[in-house]
Amino acid sequence: MYTIKSFVIASLLVGATGFAQDNLVNSLKINASENSKAAFQFTDVVNVENTSIKNQGSSGTCWSYSANSFLESEMIRMGKKPVELSQIFSARNAYVEKGRNYVRMHGATTLGDGGAFHDVINMYKKYGAVPQSVYTGLNYGTDKNKFAEMGALTEAFLKAVVTNPNGELTPNWEKAYAAIIDSYLGQTPKSFDYNGKKYTPESFAKEVVGINADDYVEISSLQEYPYYSKFVLMVPDNWSYDQVYNVKMNELTDIIDNALKTGYTVAWAGDVSEKSFSWKNGVAFVPEKKPEDMTAEEKADLFNGPKKEAVVTEEMRQKAFDNYTTTDDHGMHIVGISKDQNGKEYYIVKNSWGATNDYKGYLYMSKEFAKYKATAILLHKKAVPAAIASKLKV
Repeated sequence: MYTIKSFVIASLLVGATGFAQDNLVNSLKINASENSKAAFQFTDVVNVENTSIKNQGSSGTCWSYSANSFLESEMIRMGKKPVELSQIFSARNAYVEKGRNYVRMHGATTLGDGGAFHDVINMYKKYGAVPQSVYTGLNYGTDKNKFAEMGALTEAFLKAVVTNPNGELTPNWEKAYAAIIDSYLGQTPKSFDYNGKKYTPESFAKEVVGINADDYVEISSLQEYPYYSKFVLMVPDNWSYDQVYNVKMNELTDIIDNALKTGYTVAWAGDVSEKSFSWKNGVAFVPEKKPEDMTAEEKADLFNGPKKEAVVTEEMRQKAFDNYTTTDDHGMHIVGISKDQNGKEYYIVKNSWGATNDYKGYLYMSKEFAKYKATAILLHKKAVPAAIASKLKV
């Protein structure tokens, strides 16, 4: 069973409702120190171009915001003018597919509005893409996403379907299910005008976005599976049972470093519920002493400048995954590397909670935290270092 932490917090990325996301953000407000920004001196080493900060509102759609932000940076890398892609177009299509999967599995799988990075890639491949201006997902008067009511209705509806009250499913349940989603998010356009030209979602993806969905790989690291092979990442919102590549833990940061230094960005999924993650202060690291063992003074000072870190091991990482202290509760977009005044490197991470923290929507995540708390990363296969890519056969 879920712990209280994983039940209440755990799925901003995986199976989350808008209520769960609000609880997560509110819970992280207490993880802050008074003089943090003044006590850190960050200097950029690499900062790959990316698009503006967005706000996912009260929805568990971080996976779609971060993966679409990643695709926008891919457009820039390819020399294209970036377009803000509709995050809710990806999410809406994933919800339809997730509902079909739920019924096919007789209800024995995850619901909720969370998801994974591969959902965005899979939906792009199947349905195409549209600009955010064409499909906002704001169909009932709100200026931000607010999905709790929709989630409650779709869950109740699908649970009714799988009870099979007629003794045989009708083909109409899919239409009714999609109609509930569309009443909240709006119907997706069959065609639309953009910059004076008419597109379908498929032609827009091909002609304007221009990425090849098959060029992207998801990578994780768990001791329980053979390295350099693929496995199904067993987290609640891998509802499509996609496989990820398995590498050694330290290779996760080797891969991220190589990507950033060669002009690629990386989507990062992982756990941000640690007390050493401060959204307000925009800093995440792995302290030498566990927060529960700290004095009140040490806790108050936790984010006031650089601190010594614990050295994370593969055994620590596997244990945290096994005991639910690492859950896939959030997805973000790594766009650069920065150094503090002591020369320690951190990743520059773009979030989707608006520009509400010390760094206007960005945060600095230590490499120890990134590899310790990651559940998976997504990147272009050419961004993987050659030696690792050879072992993975990508």
